[in-house]
Amino acid sequence: MYFTDFDFEDEVLDALDAMRFETCTPIQEQTIQPLLDGRDLIGVAQTGTGKTAAYLLPVLNKLCRGGYPEESINCVIMAPTRELAQQIDRQLEGFTYFMPVSGVAVYGGNDGQRYEQELRGMAKGADIIVATPGRLISHINLGNIDLSKVSFFILDEADRMLDMGFYNDIMTIAKQLPKKRQTMLFSATMPEEIRKLAADILDNPVQVTLALAKPADGITQQAYVCHEGQKPGIIKDIFKNESCERVILFASRKTKVKEISLMLKKQGFNVGEMHSDLGQSERDEIMYLYKSRKIDIIVATDILARGIDIDDIRIVINYDVPRDCDDYIHRIGRTARAGTKGRAITFVSEEDQAFFKRIEDFIEQEVPKLDVPAELGKAPAYMPNKKADNKRNGKRDNRRGRGGNDKRRAGAGKPRGKREGKRENRRNENSAAPQNAAGEKQEQKKHGRRRNFRRHGRGGKPAEKNVPPQNNKE
Repeated sequence: MYFTDFDFEDEVLDALDAMRFETCTPIQEQTIQPLLDGRDLIGVAQTGTGKTAAYLLPVLNKLCRGGYPEESINCVIMAPTRELAQQIDRQLEGFTYFMPVSGVAVYGGNDGQRYEQELRGMAKGADIIVATPGRLISHINLGNIDLSKVSFFILDEADRMLDMGFYNDIMTIAKQLPKKRQTMLFSATMPEEIRKLAADILDNPVQVTLALAKPADGITQQAYVCHEGQKPGIIKDIFKNESCERVILFASRKTKVKEISLMLKKQGFNVGEMHSDLGQSERDEIMYLYKSRKIDIIVATDILARGIDIDDIRIVINYDVPRDCDDYIHRIGRTARAGTKGRAITFVSEEDQAFFKRIEDFIEQEVPKLDVPAELGKAPAYMPNKKADNKRNGKRDNRRGRGGNDKRRAGAGKPRGKREGKRENRRNENSAAPQNAAGEKQEQKKHGRRRNFRRHGRGGKPAEKNVPPQNNKE
């Protein structure tokens, strides 16, 4: 289906032509017309499928037709992170080049100059506000923004916003909006929390579900079953015969990201890192260097798994297996975007095999396993089910070893615990009379020391009574 098949205004068609948008993606094909008709909508599709244009184009088309308050905020778009807010703002800027529509991005981590720009945009009534929940709540509390005339409310990557704990913020913002509005919710997954949120803020929505959480067809998935110590050598082997440009390497913890980044730099690779310890200006600098090809590899946490606008990433490497199947989908979804091809390589250590098997079951396909280079030594076999069985058997054995039924039956009549054994020993000692007077005197002396220790403490001095407690403030 082509964009020209929709009843778009000339300004929208000019913008599409300038940005070389011709054919619709499936999510755009199924959502644009209901949104043009004014329906509330739930759109469920993975990242990289064109959701941003799917909701921007109908809103821009209506704003171009007019009939909305001037110098007022007419649309609020919520995004979970600064990176995604920036990406939406850039696409909005491209579409509105030929339109009398204004927009401003509102997110944290900025300097004073950026904050003043936000204030000016809100005061003059920018048509569209793209905001992160926390920053928008701050402006609401300070009285900097009026949302009483908003006609469109859009939640992008709603599942991630809820994962980050923004449910209450979203509901607080929704209460500031008119009840009569058009609301759109887009998400990569549809857990129970999203259904509850949709029921709270949407009115009789149309639901469009497309390829729920499955990898794009253009991604070639591969895996190395390996020991932890073999991973650096595998990376070196991967880039021995091919370029290391346009690569993202994911790790689950920021401490691991720092270690891997340092290790790759020592191997001679041109590397940057992205994690939550970096400030916003540092993140922006890393992304600028990566986009301008001054950095070949970014080592990142899942902070980079969503909300980046780079279409030519060649390879995604999972240094470890993510524990959540959706995180795997989002990570590898950074490549093969906009109809291109890409590779996703996952390192599967012995302890990660059961998690990777769960991912294979989720995506309903077996990921091909590549051979670890011979010079790195023997690799473990891929036997995730056997490992899980051994783990369960080990737990059963441990329970028996801690005093299960078998041991109770075998040890009937014996002390069953450490404390019970001590009590039995004390009874035996008390029942045995001292052999001679010297022994009896020595035993009494020993018990006397014990009583003094309990009464006076280790120093043997009596403890002071009625000592007032110390004041912590002094």
